[in-house]
Amino acid sequence: MENTASILTVMTDKMVGIAGILYILAMVLYTFYLIFKNKNTGIAATAAGVIGTFIHIVSFFMRWAEFYEFAGGGILRAVPITNLYESLMFFALLLAVFYVILEFKTKNKSLGAFAFALCGATVLFINAIGASSNLNPLVPALQSNWLLAHVSLSFTAYVCFAVSAIAALLYLIKVSKMRKSYYYIIWTLVLGLSSASIIFLILIKVFGTNSFINILYVLFMIIFSVLFFIYGLSIKNLFKNIDFDLDMLERIIYKFITAGFAIFTIGGLVFGAVWAETSWGRYWSWDPKETWAFVTWVIYGIYLHGRYSLRWSKEMAASIALIGFLVTIFTYLGVNLLFSGLHSYGSL
Repeated sequence: MENTASILTVMTDKMVGIAGILYILAMVLYTFYLIFKNKNTGIAATAAGVIGTFIHIVSFFMRWAEFYEFAGGGILRAVPITNLYESLMFFALLLAVFYVILEFKTKNKSLGAFAFALCGATVLFINAIGASSNLNPLVPALQSNWLLAHVSLSFTAYVCFAVSAIAALLYLIKVSKMRKSYYYIIWTLVLGLSSASIIFLILIKVFGTNSFINILYVLFMIIFSVLFFIYGLSIKNLFKNIDFDLDMLERIIYKFITAGFAIFTIGGLVFGAVWAETSWGRYWSWDPKETWAFVTWVIYGIYLHGRYSLRWSKEMAASIALIGFLVTIFTYLGVNLLFSGLHSYGSL
């Protein structure tokens, strides 16, 4: 069984790597499609994304079958979402699936470059930090049927927030007219931090992590943020010929946050609290993960309240959606990698 599991692990790793390459290829093709509006390029972009998603789906179910054989304990307890490697793979897979469905439903490719950029960056991140793909027996706290309900629904909510953030980013880019607006600062800052993070991942993949690389990361964050702020309007001009439907983007932001908020409330907070009581004897302990999950929930609650009760502008609402996703990323990755606590299953 160990040899078979080892071979399957290598196979699934390679398949995920192939899917990651196809995600990056799709990102490039979608970008060229948006700029040049070439129909064949658009078809190729969709094909690369769909094939990458299909390979990723197959690898996920292979991993599930492998883990079921390895650990036993029931098919639902063998869902591969128990550590950093598996949960990030699950996030990238869900995002790819959500986007493909959204594109076929709306017949619009506007979000493709950004969606697959995030999918590809997630695979690259896993590769860069050397997250272990080895199978390990479940710790006692994870040997519960609540695992599937709590974790899968939480990540479904994360993906909803990711899609809303992509739409919010495009919306803010499109409506920006001057550097003095707060939403111009927000979207250029997000792109600056994202670009610096991608360069950082490439550097630690090539050179490993050390103090010098960490210092470079901080410098890159500052440099890229300043550059995007200075040249943001030039970047916006690249999108001037792209027919973004602002109403469609705004609807995507609202609908995905509404769905994500409901799923996160039930699956993330309520189911998580019930599971915590059965595992640790208390519903809530203000563990770092619980605290930041609550912060995330509050921010999206503020978005929903502000959008309707306070009649915020669409720019303000989109800005909160973008900030909310940054907090969501920190809730998962930042807390797992920087803090210790009861939820430290996603550490390296």
